[in-house]
Amino acid sequence: MENFLSLQLEQTLMDSIAKINFKTPTPIQAQAIPVALEGKDILGTAQTGTGKTAAFGIPLVNFLLKTKKDTALIMTPTRELATQVMQTMSSLVGRGNIRTALLIGGDSMQKQLKQMKRNPRLIVGTPGRINDHIKRNTLRLNNTTFLVLDESDRMLDMGFTPQINQVLETVPKKHQTLLFSATLPNNIIRLAEKYLNHPVRISVGSTSTPIKKIKQEVIRVKDGDKYNQLIKEIYNRQGSILIFVKTRRNAEKMVKRLKYDDHDADAIHGNLRQNKRDRVIKAFRNNHFRILVGTDVASRGLDIPAIKHVINFDLPQVPEDFIHRIGRTARAGAEGSALSFVGGEDRSKWNAIQRLIDPSFRAEPGSESRERKRGGRSFDRRGSRGKKRFIEKRSDSFGKSRNDRSGSGFKKRGYRDTRDDRSGSGFKKKFAGKKNSFKKHRY
Repeated sequence: MENFLSLQLEQTLMDSIAKINFKTPTPIQAQAIPVALEGKDILGTAQTGTGKTAAFGIPLVNFLLKTKKDTALIMTPTRELATQVMQTMSSLVGRGNIRTALLIGGDSMQKQLKQMKRNPRLIVGTPGRINDHIKRNTLRLNNTTFLVLDESDRMLDMGFTPQINQVLETVPKKHQTLLFSATLPNNIIRLAEKYLNHPVRISVGSTSTPIKKIKQEVIRVKDGDKYNQLIKEIYNRQGSILIFVKTRRNAEKMVKRLKYDDHDADAIHGNLRQNKRDRVIKAFRNNHFRILVGTDVASRGLDIPAIKHVINFDLPQVPEDFIHRIGRTARAGAEGSALSFVGGEDRSKWNAIQRLIDPSFRAEPGSESRERKRGGRSFDRRGSRGKKRFIEKRSDSFGKSRNDRSGSGFKKRGYRDTRDDRSGSGFKKKFAGKKNSFKKHRY
C-alpha cells in the first residue's frame, strides 16, 4: 500500500482524507488498514506517535459508510486520548452522515444523555463511563459490530479489566475487533487469545524501544538538588517542555514554584475537572505557556507536535510508562529530547527501564544495594553488550556533602523544607532580564 487511493474507499471518506492532507500512509497504517478492510481482527503494536488512530479510524469510518444500522465503539484509557481520537474521527467522517458521541468521565452526564438520544453510530469513550451508560441502559451494544481497543496495555494497567470484559461479553458474537497497544505484555496476549478471532499480528518497530529520533539523556542527582538542576536544564533548552512528576500534589507544587521563578507553567493531572484539563491542553498547544507539568495521566493521549523536550523529574512506577512518557516528543517525524533524573533511590526503577529497552542489560550483582548506600553514585551506562544508550550527565553538586546543597527549590513562599538549608534556585536574578517568547494568556 503506497497511498490511500489504492484502497478503493468510500468517496466521502476519500474526500475527508484529502481535506486533512493525509498523503503517504505510515508503516502501521500501510499494514493495518488493508487487513482491517477485509474484516479481520487485528492485534497491532507500534510505538506512540506512529499514526495508530488513522490505522483503525479509516477502516472504521469506511465500514460505517457502507452499512446502515451497524455501530462502532472505540475505547481508550484516558479522557484526553478519547477527546483527541474523537477529533480525528470527526475529521475522517467529514460530510458523512454519521452521528457520534463522546462518553468520558468528568464530562456532563446530561450532555452525554442528549447525544445518546440521537442514536449515534460511532461512540468514543473511556471504559468507566461506557459501562456507566450500559448500566443505565442508555448505551446498547446489540448492533456494535466494530470494536477498537486503543492503548489496551494502559487500560489494563489502570484496572479497567472488568469494564473491558463487560463490553466484550455484551457485543454481538459476530463482530470485528482491532486491538492496538504500544507494548505487548502477557495480559494483552491473554486478552487477545480470549476474545479475538484469529487476529492478524501486526508489529511496526520495537514495542519497547523508544523512537530513534529522541535524544536521551540521564542526570545522576541527589534528591535535594533536583529542582536546581531542573532550572538549569530549562534555561539551556528551547521549545516546549513536558515535565513528569509522581503525584498531583507534586505537580501543583512544582507549577507554583516555577511561576515564582518567572516561568510560565501549568499542570495536568487526574483530579482536574475535564473542562479545566481541556483548557490547559489547548493553551499549551497554542504556546500560551511553555512548561506543562503532569502526572502519568499525560503520558498517553497527548498529541501535541510542539513538545520539544520531555523531562522525567520523577521516574515512572511502571517501566512501560517510560516509553509512553518520552513518546510525547518526536511526534510525526519531528526530533525531540528526553531527560531523566536518576537519584539514589531510583536504581531499581532505572534498571527495570533499561531491561525493558534492552533485554540484554544486566546490572552488576549487588549494585542496587550499593547504590542505596552510596546515595546514587554508581550508575551503569552500559548493558552486557557494552552499548551506550544514554548521554549521561552529573549534576554540579553530585558527590558533595549533604550540607552543601544550594536548594531543593521549594522553600520560598511557604514551601517549607525540613532538611538542612537549601535556599532556592539562585537563577532568578541572573536570568531576570530574559524575556519569554511565549504569549501570556489567562484561562
